[in-house]
Amino acid sequence: MTKELLVYIDGKFYPKSEAKISVYDHGLLYGDGVFEGIRAYNGVVFKLKEHIDRLYKSAHPIFLKIPLTKAELSKAVIETLKKNNLKDAYIRLVVTRGVGDLGLDPRKCPKATIIIITEPLLQLHSTEKVENGINTVITWVRRNPVDSATHEMKSLNYLNSILGKIEANNIGADEAICLDKKGYVCEGVGENLFIVRDGKLLTPPLSSGALDGITRTLILRLAKKLGIEVTERDITPNELFTADEAFFTGTAAEVAPIREVNGRLIGTGKPGSVTKRILAEFEKAAKDPAEGSAIK
Repeated sequence: MTKELLVYIDGKFYPKSEAKISVYDHGLLYGDGVFEGIRAYNGVVFKLKEHIDRLYKSAHPIFLKIPLTKAELSKAVIETLKKNNLKDAYIRLVVTRGVGDLGLDPRKCPKATIIIITEPLLQLHSTEKVENGINTVITWVRRNPVDSATHEMKSLNYLNSILGKIEANNIGADEAICLDKKGYVCEGVGENLFIVRDGKLLTPPLSSGALDGITRTLILRLAKKLGIEVTERDITPNELFTADEAFFTGTAAEVAPIREVNGRLIGTGKPGSVTKRILAEFEKAAKDPAEGSAIK
């Protein structure tokens, strides 16, 4: 009989089927909390420090106090993986405002809830899709502007992304692309976006409301290592349609080439040479123990 996976909740471990939080938790009632999606490859938690740092950066603007230090939280992630004997895994780290009452007032929540879920490695897109590119659509759902519940921080309120994903599902697309409130390209519903024009790499700026992605930052670094010129600037939908290449990046997506947008082929309709070079460098980095924290 396969041993049931264990879930960490506030310092204790529960079998997956018994892992529960209160219906009065403000994470459930109001989407009041933050999260990180993290991967482990071959016994190393990829970019764990960067993910933990970003979690705290997401919590700070919403006055959410995480009741563990960064070192303690990192240790809890490693311990959860060890308990589940996972060396290749997808990790969901969640911090909610905690248990309160039915009112909005966060002062009624005396302590945040910490949840760590680990599962065998997630593959967001099939191998075939990664090799041949994914089919996307620009959704009517605009990215939340930076002066509202911005996606610059990974809050538990992902309804904006879910609506975009529903539209993609309804028309048979693999993924949706969101524009910002000015009409420029922002990002996918759960991924950052890059395009290639004349051998140069372009990506929307964080001022568009795009997430400061861990993988995005790595790709910027790898591109410079490869001698590829990188520019962060506003990108119009027309520039996306006429790009030579395009791809998504993200913890779950990794590096995912885009085949078409709203029925328009991107370049030749096949992953291009720049995308392939970036993907090869990313795969090397994902296997490099220096890029993460060992599970030991």
